[in-house]
Amino acid sequence: MIADLSTRHQPLGTLLGNVSQRDPRRYRLGDEQVAFFHEHGYLAGVRVLSDDQVEVLREELAGLVDPAHPGNRLFYEYHSNESSDPARVLFHALGAWRITPGFHDILWNPAFTVPASQLLDGAVRFWHDQLFCKPAHHGGVVAWHQDYSYWTRTQPISHLTCWIALDDASSDNGCLQYIPGSHRWQLLPVTGLAGDMDAIRTVLSADQKKQFRPTAIELKKGECAFHHPLMVHGSYENSTDRPRRATVVNVFRDGVRSESDDELLQGVPCIPKGQKMEGQFFPLLFDPGK
Repeated sequence: MIADLSTRHQPLGTLLGNVSQRDPRRYRLGDEQVAFFHEHGYLAGVRVLSDDQVEVLREELAGLVDPAHPGNRLFYEYHSNESSDPARVLFHALGAWRITPGFHDILWNPAFTVPASQLLDGAVRFWHDQLFCKPAHHGGVVAWHQDYSYWTRTQPISHLTCWIALDDASSDNGCLQYIPGSHRWQLLPVTGLAGDMDAIRTVLSADQKKQFRPTAIELKKGECAFHHPLMVHGSYENSTDRPRRATVVNVFRDGVRSESDDELLQGVPCIPKGQKMEGQFFPLLFDPGK
């Protein structure tokens, strides 16, 4: 039986080294980077993992994609293939932080938490993680969407997504794509996560359709992109001979509350509506005031 690492709210393994002796100021974003994020809704090209750290996570991921992995029961969601196209594959899972030390420890990586605190303008609390993997030759799409459209069970909108490349991600192998400025749009209806790339156009206004000009976010392995919870984003198929693997860490500013009396993640005890999001499954990752 694999232990549930969600009970441990500090780094456990060797992935991060001795983070307690590092000066958080070395990881701070510049004022221009913060301003770019607020203007465009995203910030890309921030290096958060070394090549060696990426290799550790790749090794852990190779085990996690097997449904027979002994920690599989700890995932909130697990889709060996979430693609609606039988000729394509999109592996998608939530909850790896509960299962392996590397995916657990990246939550406390100051190269991630310090910039996240700047972009959220406050203390950073964990929401949930994700794995997105597109195999070589037949990797599927992630359709255009806004993250917060899946997160309305938490309020207010003070969330942030960090998308971390575990392979070099390019336009050819299905890198992340953004619609710059779309973080200023209203919350759009859900049109599907792993199907029709054109479905979102059915819910856009004429003006939004004119603004719909995708920007490819090409990243080297170990680099990340941060984006606003209302940012419209997606990614196309991977037909290359290279995989496109990524891990995503979703956080929110400390103080966000539950907006539902139902469970917020599968198998997680309910937090009653109106109460602060905290506890075993939503640990505080970084507080700039401490």
